[in-house]
Amino acid sequence: MAFFDLPQDKLLTYCPIRYEAEDFDAFWKDTLSETRQYPIATKFELIHYGLKAQESYDVTFNGFAGQPIKGWLLLPRQRTGKLPCVVEYIGYGGGRGFPTDWLLWSSLGYAHLIMDTRGQGSAWQKGDTPDNEAGGNPFHPGFMTQGILNPVTYYYRRVFSDAVRAIEAARENPAIDPQRIAVTGGSQGGGIAIAAAALAPDVQIAMPEVPFLCHYRRATELVDTYPYKEIANYLNSHRDQVEQVFQTLSYFDGVNLATRAKARALFSTGLMDMICPPSTVYAAFNYWNGPKEIRTYIYNGHEGGGDFHTIEKIKFVQNIWG
Repeated sequence: MAFFDLPQDKLLTYCPIRYEAEDFDAFWKDTLSETRQYPIATKFELIHYGLKAQESYDVTFNGFAGQPIKGWLLLPRQRTGKLPCVVEYIGYGGGRGFPTDWLLWSSLGYAHLIMDTRGQGSAWQKGDTPDNEAGGNPFHPGFMTQGILNPVTYYYRRVFSDAVRAIEAARENPAIDPQRIAVTGGSQGGGIAIAAAALAPDVQIAMPEVPFLCHYRRATELVDTYPYKEIANYLNSHRDQVEQVFQTLSYFDGVNLATRAKARALFSTGLMDMICPPSTVYAAFNYWNGPKEIRTYIYNGHEGGGDFHTIEKIKFVQNIWG
């Protein structure tokens, strides 16, 4: 795919007009307050997958509506003192898989908590957390339009709340330094990381890779690819609900959430990304409220920087945590 979005010099200053409901902050304050009415009840169960350098824990904590959310925690066996922790969120359709899928950060000497995504984990990697809640409207197959007529019922209200609770669960482990928390993820995981950094503003580091869930309206008008196409398909049938849908999505837009984030951030994007167009990523990056850097991969699509960007993330974290 050749270049299709704004030229790079325009991306550097691209700050689209934001639409934000007056009750945006109140909505999220009430949502998290509602979520925290349930005890988090975090459990770390030591399990064995034959790893010699890591300890693996099966994690369960209560997320939105008190629903149990699964995850993994990996700790380096050789450690002294409390460890910084990377909390990671997963791309669209994937689940937590097995501990053997997540060895990078613990190999570097950090704690690593991976949050399973409710309802997902049947597309490219297995998940173990059902979604016991659902919106009342018909939805296009996938997750993007579940409950989309009202922010209270929208699917990502539950997911973003789970993401904040995952940070809180990590902080409950005695091996983890609660002051040194990073959030990261690719695609959907990157979008969730933006939300987590905004809604848990004391997070120290955020590393969203080719983030999804940003600048929804432009994405649906610019590309004809999934998952954003789920929204377009829904509106193709529900022609009278366009403004109502984007009113709901404004509460979950990474562009709006980025204005609340204070963590030191490292973004990435690919200029040929037809899944999460670079202008949608740059819109969130340019509105980010904390110190920030971005790595742009000119001839890459949704794979972004791949292993090259993994090295960038390692250097970024080590410069801060050592």
